[in-house]
Amino acid sequence: MSVNELAARTAVSRANAYQRLAALRASGVIRRFTVDVDPKALGQSITALVLVDIEQHEWRQLADRMLALPGVEYVGFTTGAFDLVLLVRAADMETLRDVVLERLQSMPEIRSTQTSFVLEEFRRA
Repeated sequence: MSVNELAARTAVSRANAYQRLAALRASGVIRRFTVDVDPKALGQSITALVLVDIEQHEWRQLADRMLALPGVEYVGFTTGAFDLVLLVRAADMETLRDVVLERLQSMPEIRSTQTSFVLEEFRRA
């Protein structure tokens, strides 16, 4: 929404809204502005969660490498049976297979993976 609309909704002046927004950005509360893209409209009809078990001493080096894999939208380090969860979007099974079997599992730090397909997604408006 525009800053004018934000000011009106919060009952503050436009100048005050700009100052508060700038302060939130400067303090790191607001990290970035994004666009909500429909992956299916981009031809990415397959969404999967890939759970990854890694060599524990290698976790710091892996985040950037995971995000560089094609279709990886999110990387989270987790507790429990697996160390990482990846949200991967792909146009087809062949592309997903390449990401998981060829690229991911060829990394020496990766012990194992488990892939679950997302059947339906829901998001807050």
